[in-house]
Amino acid sequence: MASSSCNCAKPQISHPLSSASSSTVHLGHSPTSISWNSRQPNRTHNISIIHSALHSPSVLHFPKQPYQNPLIPIEDDSVNVQVQPKTHRHPQWNLLQRAAAMALDMAESALTHIQHPLPKTADPHVQISGNFAPVPEQPVKQALPVTGTIPSCINGVYLRNGANPLFEPVAGHHFFDGDGMVHAVTIDNGNASYACRFTETQRFLQEKELGRPVFPKAIGELHGHSGIARLLLFYARGLFGLVDHKQGTGVANAGLVYFNNRLLAMSEDDLPYHLRISPSGDLETVGRYNFDDQLESTMIAHPKIDPFSKELFALSYDVIQKPYLKYFKFQPDGTKSPDVEIPLSMPTMMHDFAITENFVVIPNQQVLFKLQEMIFGGSPVIYDKNKKSSFGILSKNASDSKDIIWVESPDTFCFHLWNAWEEPESDEVVVIGSCMTPPDSIFNECDESLKSVLSEIRLNLKTGKSTRRPIISESEQVNLEAGMVNRNRLGRRTRYAYLAIAEPWPKVSGFAKIDLFTGEVKKYIYGDKKFGGEPFFLPRDDNCESAEDDGYIISFVHDENSWKSELQIVDAINLQLESSIKLPSRVPYGFHGTFIDAKSLINQA
Repeated sequence: MASSSCNCAKPQISHPLSSASSSTVHLGHSPTSISWNSRQPNRTHNISIIHSALHSPSVLHFPKQPYQNPLIPIEDDSVNVQVQPKTHRHPQWNLLQRAAAMALDMAESALTHIQHPLPKTADPHVQISGNFAPVPEQPVKQALPVTGTIPSCINGVYLRNGANPLFEPVAGHHFFDGDGMVHAVTIDNGNASYACRFTETQRFLQEKELGRPVFPKAIGELHGHSGIARLLLFYARGLFGLVDHKQGTGVANAGLVYFNNRLLAMSEDDLPYHLRISPSGDLETVGRYNFDDQLESTMIAHPKIDPFSKELFALSYDVIQKPYLKYFKFQPDGTKSPDVEIPLSMPTMMHDFAITENFVVIPNQQVLFKLQEMIFGGSPVIYDKNKKSSFGILSKNASDSKDIIWVESPDTFCFHLWNAWEEPESDEVVVIGSCMTPPDSIFNECDESLKSVLSEIRLNLKTGKSTRRPIISESEQVNLEAGMVNRNRLGRRTRYAYLAIAEPWPKVSGFAKIDLFTGEVKKYIYGDKKFGGEPFFLPRDDNCESAEDDGYIISFVHDENSWKSELQIVDAINLQLESSIKLPSRVPYGFHGTFIDAKSLINQA
């Protein structure tokens, strides 16, 4: 698959760069009066934007909320995030709209002042402090210092998505709520450049124009009666034409995929957004992308590309009305299949799924959306321990769901599934995923420590039974969360997985190469107060006959001592550091990434 392989052909990326010396490994809503469709310039003026220091610790100074034992400790408060006073702008509003805006702003202000103490999972002091704090956009910086030698077969762009709030939160904020920002490192024959840009979603453009946050935060704010009040305020603004919620409310901050010559940024609450990479290595947002009017619903942030057929497979879920879940696929030319409605009795969180050679594997787990819980003061995202977890096995080419096979897997919640494959000799589908307990601990505060256990789940299609076992021994057990297998073999039997060591949670101290057959674990630790994110495996080439681990691990790493960031490239066979690219600004901890080789970039749409 071109977008995720290390292609040794070297088409040129048109900018000169230079390299440096060697290194050793260190393990250690739609009114006619307003148009929101025009693309806004990247510069921002007179608006309350978070400006954070590039090389120093960032600490957000919000109105104090009591909390204890922050998940993300503030390591150094010597340099603060400077937040400019908010500027409320009224673009082309008539007198009625201005009066409505004033009244709704007063109601929001009153709501903010009576807000109860925030839990850790919604407290901005906790969720976006330290290197989880936002950074400003950076135009292309070229000729970056390189320590060691970048492997000659790596030519293209590594991109990683993340949550980066443009404005200071006015109420609760979860890390997942931030505006999408993509960080890009372009590599051209041993030379490197860096840029980071916001994905200019409809939400982002409207809030930027208004000079303040007005869209509800899906996780951090939508709790209890205050959450209901914020939703009512938001839709009231839409009713008066102050915002347009019909053009999408998503942040596009989670996944990235390169498909049909388009880079797409995604979050599961909206359509994807098409981004373009310039010849210099910069990024721009083309716009909200509906696959030429074929896609009319949201799409989850983890679509799958089959490495052999080159088809893209995806799901879409709805939290309000049936059908709660739909499956569809795209041919390599972008032609979409009809939707297949998956029968679910209640709206279920569907962050990820898996594919095999012939099937899609759909988790129906115990984390649900129950909006009515807000009436009783709770979160709309709940763990239902009385529900039975199961996996649905459906043919990739299905035109309806009548032949779906459901196999129960008790008490199983996997936020991510790393791979799946078929074993016809035993009538089983094998699923590899990280099983998380408590299942809703990312969204709701709890006393129990989070555990994420890499597991093998066997689903027998004949008996309808399942088994589950931890892959690594109890003595080696660590939280393994973000990561991947060799995507040239996705949906087929794989031996190795490369996963982030999410300790101390939620930071990532390194990554592990796990032998899925033997349970052997080899760890690469970044070192003293160095933390990273998702390890991205880049195969050396597209040859599926090559050794499965013949390639490189790429990851952003941040040093909390020096407050500087770098991109590390590690040999996946021996876990030795090959090279490090020093970055001109801080890269916050983020989510998922992809690699687009230079040859594929030439064909960008």
